[in-house]
Amino acid sequence: MTPTSAPSIAHIEEPHDLFPTMDLLRLSTAGSVDDGKSTLIGRLLYDTKSIFEDQLEAIERASRQRGEGYVNLALLTDGLRAEREQNITIDVAYRYFATPRRKFIIADTPGHVQYTRNMVTGASTAELAIVLVDARKGVLTQSRRHGFIASLLGIPHLVICVNKMDLVDYSEEVFEEIRDEYTGFASKLGVKDLTFLPISALRGDNVAAKSENTPWYDGSTLLHHLETVPVGSSRNLVDFRFPVQYVIRPDQDYRGYAGRVASGTIQPGEEVVVLPGGGQTRVVAVEGVNGEMPEASAGESIVLRVEDELDISRGDMIVRSRNLPLVGTRLEAILCWMSDRPLDRSTHYFLRHTTREVQAVVSELLYRIDIDTLHRAPADTLELNDIGRIALTTSAPIFFDPYERNRETGGFVLVDPHTNVTVAAGMIRHEVRTADEVLGSRPERAIKSENAVWEEWNIGLEEREHRNGHRAAVVWFTGLSGSGKSTIARGLERALFDAGVHTMLLDGDQVRHGLCSDLGFSPADREENIRRIGEVARLFYQQGNVVLCTFVSPYRADRESARALIPAGRFVEVHVAADLQTCIDRDPKGLYRRALAGEIAEFTGVSSPYEPPESPEMHLNTSTTGPDELIEHLLEELRVRRIIPPRKF
Repeated sequence: MTPTSAPSIAHIEEPHDLFPTMDLLRLSTAGSVDDGKSTLIGRLLYDTKSIFEDQLEAIERASRQRGEGYVNLALLTDGLRAEREQNITIDVAYRYFATPRRKFIIADTPGHVQYTRNMVTGASTAELAIVLVDARKGVLTQSRRHGFIASLLGIPHLVICVNKMDLVDYSEEVFEEIRDEYTGFASKLGVKDLTFLPISALRGDNVAAKSENTPWYDGSTLLHHLETVPVGSSRNLVDFRFPVQYVIRPDQDYRGYAGRVASGTIQPGEEVVVLPGGGQTRVVAVEGVNGEMPEASAGESIVLRVEDELDISRGDMIVRSRNLPLVGTRLEAILCWMSDRPLDRSTHYFLRHTTREVQAVVSELLYRIDIDTLHRAPADTLELNDIGRIALTTSAPIFFDPYERNRETGGFVLVDPHTNVTVAAGMIRHEVRTADEVLGSRPERAIKSENAVWEEWNIGLEEREHRNGHRAAVVWFTGLSGSGKSTIARGLERALFDAGVHTMLLDGDQVRHGLCSDLGFSPADREENIRRIGEVARLFYQQGNVVLCTFVSPYRADRESARALIPAGRFVEVHVAADLQTCIDRDPKGLYRRALAGEIAEFTGVSSPYEPPESPEMHLNTSTTGPDELIEHLLEELRVRRIIPPRKF
């Protein structure tokens, strides 16, 4: 079938077999009214042969009844009679299909302003969001709204499909204008991965097959992009979080704790802590449906058995001893109000977070977000579909991570205690704590100097980036000593500098000769070293630079703390990998020789551990590839992320 016409009844085959070993991509679609969301989904189902013959006959019959001269593929998803009569989508419709490469679950969400809550619901578990823009109308308020919500929900991949290109004669100029306008808007959101495609959902141009009508477009088709986009990038595989759902006691000799791993991984033998009690123990077995497992990871339903008899019940959370979540009763969060009844700050709502339920009250409404302009507006309450920032107080502590770090433990819902109806969905930003509380818990860490008052930046980042001609970012190189971090970072900085990019290189030796000269190499000193470097990198980032940080930074938690200081999509972790023997053979500073001789204590890779990144943005193997080629890979990655413009190179 060529991508030049609406489908006919003759083209029908059985759907592809669904292989259980294939990975799964959850995605959502959104856009303004009549942008073609349902038609696009119907086209994807049709082109992947995921429609049964009776389904196609039914929509063909419905199309004839509506007086349409073609098979209206939108009817595959607009299943409600009210939707068909009004030619709109008013509910979230889920559809499933598969190709030989991957399985998909699509949430078709409404485009109307009054159904913002539906989009939040449909996109809450998505890893990719498709926003449709009508080529005739350009970027509308709703197009911006949906992009903002996608970024708010932490969806890592955003695809802008410029639809109905057939109605503007497949104009490259129209496509470029829309792409440039939306790119400017998206730069304020910190979107990690932004892709643009010119398509015609009705005729199939660039949906499943390349279109001859857009010879100027050299990118992939939508289906190919969906099949190849990285899956699992939004899953936190670092922080082990296990909310207990149920205690299993079939007899006096067996006690297990059932639940789903919210994030991270766990293996038998690891030391864990049970919250809120704080009891420490060791995992003796990880069990799945087929018996004991060597390891369990995020998303798997398991039973944990531990070494000691502790008081553990539903709502408790089991975590690693050296990787604890935040625990608190006062939180700051972004709240999407989903009820017809406005927010009542005097009401004690039920807060449901993982498997824990506590009472909560909105103690402060900081502001409401004007989604059209992204401006903050003062407000006394939140009404249906409003989004605002709040302070929340709970009756008992909850165990959480910031939403941008961990969607599973950073999200919650509020439930009306009288009707048992979900009234809001929230995303935790951080814990609200006073300076006295922080100083009491960690006396060596002050959140601010005494009597210091925060002042906003005199010149904003967007203004600096506009003048510089590129976006700001932090590229964090981590790896063993001798792996080649500094060599690659220096070569990258030279290439960027020669092209006119504003850069700053922070190197381990230079920092320890000044800023961190008072620190040693104990775990605590390493943590403080990276904390200081992260804060300095943030200052240079705010000035509009591409900041290159080259540090062993052996602990994942420290690197994640540095990442948390930079907006999503602007922190690029690069694992510069080389096997230990290669690093020892290189030994450019003679450090390994001294460490192996016992002259240097706590040396990473010899007498001190190194925790490699589990999901870095880039992985460079210097044992097999030369620095020049790796530098080119880095430059291309920065181009793809739109940190640096293509014309610079």
